[in-house]
Formats: sequence, C-alpha cells, structure tokens
Amino acid sequence: MTVYAGPVQDLIDELGRLPGVGPKSAQRIAFHLLKLPKDDALRLANAIAVVKDRVTFCHTCFNISEGERCGICGDPRRDTHVVCVVEEPRDIVAVEKTGEFKGRYHVLQGAISPIEGIGPDQLRVKELLARLEPEGIDEVILCTNPNIEGEATAMYLGRLLKPLGLKVTRIASGLPVGGDLEYADELTLGRALEGRRELD
Repeated sequence: MTVYAGPVQDLIDELGRLPGVGPKSAQRIAFHLLKLPKDDALRLANAIAVVKDRVTFCHTCFNISEGERCGICGDPRRDTHVVCVVEEPRDIVAVEKTGEFKGRYHVLQGAISPIEGIGPDQLRVKELLARLEPEGIDEVILCTNPNIEGEATAMYLGRLLKPLGLKVTRIASGLPVGGDLEYADELTLGRALEGRRELD
C-alpha cells in the first residue's frame, strides 16, 4: 500500500532496492534526503550521475576504472607473473591495504552461488583463462571470501587451473569463516596472504 506522495514513495522504493537497505532504512534515508538543503541532495545525485557516466570496468582485470585500463594494470612496477583473483573490486582495496601484494588482480565480479543462480558462466572466468598465456602468468592466488560461495569458487578455479601447470595458491586462514575480505583488518589479511598455500 502506497502511503506517501508519488515521488517520495518512488524514492523509498528505489532506496529499498539497494543491498542491505530494508524498508525502514529506505524510509529513514528518504526522509533524511528530504530534510537536506537542495544543494546537498543535488550533490549526491550528481555524484551518482558522474560515476555512472565516467566509471566502467577495466578491460583487463575488471576492476573499476575511468579508462580502458585501471591504475594497477597500467602500473609497470607491478609483477605481471602473479595474479590475485578476488570476487569484487572492493576486495582489491582490502588486499592493497596490507602492502603484501605487488602483482596484478583479476576481479570475478561475484562468486559461484547456485542458490542465486550464479554459476561460472556468470563470472569473469573465461577472461581470466584468456590472460594466462599472453601475460606470462605463472601463479594465481585465489583470494575469494572465506564463506561457502568463496570456497566453492576457489575449488572450481583450482580444479580448472592446476592442470595448466600453474602454481595455484589459496590465501591462508586467519580470516574468519563466513566473513568478508572487505571487513578484515590489514594485519589479518596480510598474514593470510603471507601464509597462502598451494592447492592440491
């Protein structure tokens, strides 16, 4: 049942579609936006519009980028022979904060989740395989989240990559099972990277 005037209800509905925002939170945010000075609200709207216009995904690793290649792929100081596979662009930020990794990345843009209908074909797996030979990659670090979906994704990729003669490693535990990389502190994630192990 629609309680509020059309535009307000539309705003609440749109906010409610954001991840982690329930109906009550959507309503609270909408009323916060209504109370804001018009300039502040327009600044937010403009920031969203600019991001949608200017930001895309890197053609190489699928990190967020303002051009065809992200800053990491374009950095000649990075080790091109080692690639760290993560689920989402925000995971790159978490790994970079550790200061432990000097290679390049590959963003899958998700994880295998049969419940949500996400299989390997919905992820950037083909693109990862296409990078291996041209870039001379000899080690792949599987840095997916330590939850059921992340573990399933790592196992799938391990089975796919090992026969190709690559060194395939998985970040060590030290990260809580069921957690997200995004929320891990730098020390824990750094130790997990240092203690990565080769997959059988």
